[in-house]
Amino acid sequence: MANETFDPEPRIESILSAYSARIAGDLDKYRNHVYRVYRNCQQLDPNTFNHKVYAIAAAFHDVGIWTDHTIDYLNPSVAHAMDYLHNEGEHALQSQVATMIYWHHKTSIYKGPFAHTTEVFRKADWADVSLGLLAFGMERKRLRATRQQFPNRGFHVFLVGKVFANFFRHPLNPLPMFKS
Repeated sequence: MANETFDPEPRIESILSAYSARIAGDLDKYRNHVYRVYRNCQQLDPNTFNHKVYAIAAAFHDVGIWTDHTIDYLNPSVAHAMDYLHNEGEHALQSQVATMIYWHHKTSIYKGPFAHTTEVFRKADWADVSLGLLAFGMERKRLRATRQQFPNRGFHVFLVGKVFANFFRHPLNPLPMFKS
């Protein structure tokens, strides 16, 4: 896996290209995070039928940080994903992708509509955000290989800075994106 060549996912590339001006100097770090989450989803769920929703959810899941300049980014990220799916004529995926994005920071197991893909996506993001400390049964060797192929580029430091700044602005709600 460490020698695996990079095969760009067309949906991810198209979505990130559309948001590149807004994400600007953070594009490489966000793009790599998106691909790490997407690859984690593929490892957790080899069913290729679901990879399309993982790609779309991964590309949009944190985009509200840049589009709305906020750490309370779940609803803005969902809104951008819904606009995209509407414009693409993918109405049937809207509820599923919205659920996956909205609950991706849930601190416990998600049980509800679209539970399988939402839970896979939640675990995939947590595995990346935790730098692989939370592996959810994924092979750590593959997690490391994915991190080597798509390096962090300061993404975690960027997030910590955003959370730290939010703590001073909203001390009673420093982590609005986390759901119990």
